[in-house]
Amino acid sequence: MKPRHLLFAFLGLLTLLRFIYISQVELAADESYYYLWSQHLDWSYYSKGPGVALAIRLGTALFGANEFGVRFLSPLLGLGTSLVVFFFARRLYSESVAIWTVITINAIPIFNVGSLVMTIDPLSIFFWAAALFTFWLALEKSPKFNYYWPLTGLMIGCGFLAKYTNAIQLLSIVLVLALTRRFRVEFLRFGFYSMLAVFGLCMLPVIFWNQNHMWITLTHLSSRGNLNTGFAFHPLEPLTFFLVHFGIYSPLIFIGMLLALWWARDEARVKLKPRFLVLFSLPLFVMYGLLALKKAGQPNWTAPAFVSLGILATALWHEAVQHDPTKKKFAVWALAVGVAMSFLILSTDVIHYAGVPYKWDPVSRLRGWKTTAIAVDDFRKKFEQQTGKPVFLIGNKYQTASLLSFYLPEKRIEGPGHPPVYIPESPDIESEFTFWPKYDDFVDAPKPVNPDTQYYTEEQGVNLFIGRNALYITDDINDEPPSSVERGFERVEMVTLIDISRHGLPLHKIRIFACYNYQTVPL
Repeated sequence: MKPRHLLFAFLGLLTLLRFIYISQVELAADESYYYLWSQHLDWSYYSKGPGVALAIRLGTALFGANEFGVRFLSPLLGLGTSLVVFFFARRLYSESVAIWTVITINAIPIFNVGSLVMTIDPLSIFFWAAALFTFWLALEKSPKFNYYWPLTGLMIGCGFLAKYTNAIQLLSIVLVLALTRRFRVEFLRFGFYSMLAVFGLCMLPVIFWNQNHMWITLTHLSSRGNLNTGFAFHPLEPLTFFLVHFGIYSPLIFIGMLLALWWARDEARVKLKPRFLVLFSLPLFVMYGLLALKKAGQPNWTAPAFVSLGILATALWHEAVQHDPTKKKFAVWALAVGVAMSFLILSTDVIHYAGVPYKWDPVSRLRGWKTTAIAVDDFRKKFEQQTGKPVFLIGNKYQTASLLSFYLPEKRIEGPGHPPVYIPESPDIESEFTFWPKYDDFVDAPKPVNPDTQYYTEEQGVNLFIGRNALYITDDINDEPPSSVERGFERVEMVTLIDISRHGLPLHKIRIFACYNYQTVPL
């Protein structure tokens, strides 16, 4: 059997194992949040485009509203990215380099996690890799116009609809063309502008939505990148940003990639292939590195850069190990450590058997929410029996509200478009919940309102939650209901503390506050 056939068999088995795994682990907060997006399909959303919502809608339409349905596309995207990388790396270098590149990226912890959970990153990385390949093919067929130019625009555009970071590829393309003499003429040809036109069409849903929502995404991104504050340099922030990459990309693999960047610094000046790969990774690192001078960003922000960097590093190390046995040992250890870290991240229960508390485990956020939702649902029923009135639920933040919304055994939807669990009313736009029906909304009265009833009218509107009781639920042991909840209800008091444990170790502490007789927040 040829080596590539063994690789394909390995990828098939790995994908099968990933399909088995995705139904065994509860959703992360972002996954449950995006699932709510998929139930409220729109042109775009508060912080991101519609890509992830459409992906989850497809999976749940096929397999139902469960973990497998939500994550169905993730293993397929991991497989698709691996195959695209294989064929691209083989075209650039050799089949051996392509095989080892695929093995390397599948040893990286963050890639393994991204091939299991349904967030924006699996989509972003797949389309990033696809755009790399199609752009290279477009250059190969230069100077003739070819359909790879608009196809590149489509791949970048689809990636952009999942994660805005993918638009940085346009900058990389401009740099490749500008810094390669024979390709500078492409700026005068139709192919380049057909790519931009197709990308522009992909941007329309995001533009259309933001036009109707006060361009809130720009405000959010500015705040997310700390661009809305004055310049400040915090030395520990860039250091944190740099060090965290050692954890999520595996320390030795990350070191190997940094060494590859250093080795390629001279070759990139005179050779197209290393220049191409460097220019599709360096701009992302530079951009987020500069933002990290003020505050370290999330390590997954740079994830797409590791597609081209992974190919470059593998190609250079593949050549180096032919002449230096010590480099071969380093490469083997790098892969082994990456695989071990991936296994540990995906099987953290192993460390808890030894008594390691869950507070040291970042994956603990994916544990115990089904049990929590059942406990909350049971308490809601008991509380309703005591008070004789139905209650609605308020989560302390969108993550809590989203997880409870997904896992509650009895999802009560108060009206069309309402989520099963609300977040506290607020004048600020902080999440997609702001754009969905809320418990503080005034709606048109379905019939003339009797002034003797409990409903309060304002400008011919009526709030249907007036006089209702609610339960405020928080997973923060130090959290108290915000002022909007305190002022919106006649009385608020803590009524129970739910301890959620796993393998005999404390996992979550859920505090529930009873909120009596909603009156809306005074103006």
